Amino acid sequence: MDAPRERCETTRMDAPAAADLPLSPRIRATGAPPIPAVRAWAARYAGAAGPLLDLTQAVPGYPPHPDLLARLAAAAGDRASAGYGPIDGEPALREALAADIARAYAAPVAADDVAITAGGNLAFTMAMTVLAGEGEAVLLPTPWYFNHRMALSMLGIVAIPLPCRAEDGFVPDPDRAAALLHEHPRLRAIVLVTPNNPTGATYPPDLIARFAALCRDRRAWLVLDETYRDFLPEEALPPHPLFADAGWRDAGGVVQLYSFSKAYCVPGHRVGAILAGPAFRVALMKALDTMQICAPRAAQSALTWAVEGLRDWRAENRTLMAERAAAFRRAVAPLAGDWRLDARGAYFAYLRLPERAPDALAAAERLAVEAGLLALPGPFFGPGQERHLRLAFANAGLDAIEAVPARLRAAALG
Repeated sequence: MDAPRERCETTRMDAPAAADLPLSPRIRATGAPPIPAVRAWAARYAGAAGPLLDLTQAVPGYPPHPDLLARLAAAAGDRASAGYGPIDGEPALREALAADIARAYAAPVAADDVAITAGGNLAFTMAMTVLAGEGEAVLLPTPWYFNHRMALSMLGIVAIPLPCRAEDGFVPDPDRAAALLHEHPRLRAIVLVTPNNPTGATYPPDLIARFAALCRDRRAWLVLDETYRDFLPEEALPPHPLFADAGWRDAGGVVQLYSFSKAYCVPGHRVGAILAGPAFRVALMKALDTMQICAPRAAQSALTWAVEGLRDWRAENRTLMAERAAAFRRAVAPLAGDWRLDARGAYFAYLRLPERAPDALAAAERLAVEAGLLALPGPFFGPGQERHLRLAFANAGLDAIEAVPARLRAAALG
């Protein structure tokens, strides 16, 4: 009995510690996930300002529709959902999403243009895998969505910042992008997120068209992450004219990314989509088969019904989110002498710190520890963001939004 135990102990003693084993240099160079880092500060909050207000993550502040939950439960218990599905998604969901896009963009879109993915982040990672190789570059407007930057780091793709200014409403400048395309000949794509994360800014249709023309002229891809397009007001539709031009599929070089997480309140079920032309999709199938095999089948089944069946419910939630955005603007208005609301959109507010406040990392930590308000500091969103905080008010009720100014004052930052 003693000998086997001794051999086990010897093996453990002789084996190198896990920390000494090599890891991927790309992973080592990738920053840690920001949201858990900020939430860790909350452990030091004593509760003096009231219940913790967590405005870090972009999640809907209301539950999924009960009929959608019922269909998810039924589909999860269906034996058919347990098997592999089509690599590029269930045909019925692809058809439903194509029809929804065609309606929103007033343009012909077909199921053959759509591939379903296991969430929006994976959609981005697979799109970048298709579009660029190691050492090549992608242009990201800053402030950027941190998971986009992380994905590029893991893939060995260089992220080129395109700085956006508060005085321009954090809308990117095509002329500055053109100069960067000239400066970086290995730049393969420009990524635009609209409505934007983290600022909430919505890019005008003519601006998006200018970027599309620029990419077409310079033989680069235009990748549009439109995860939050369901929260655009009716008067803002269509969000851009690109799909009305039949050439977008080939010579146009346009790729759209979408997520079902926000509009349908199902982020845990991980369903997203990529809209692209045939040449891109042939290459995409390799990434789809390798990285996911198929997206979650039960969720695809339930969402097929929801795209049309919950159209009115989605419209109601769009109104709800607009009300929260307006409530946030009203709530912080009395702070205008110190704090500045530089941008606000469907899900987010981008607040500029008072001049007397420390930089964003120290300010966010103080807010968490002293005032119980969790916000993401600007440096998580790229260079030049040391004076900003992102607050995701979409996941907060009106009472929580109204409490934000008091929490900002409690941290004595201004």
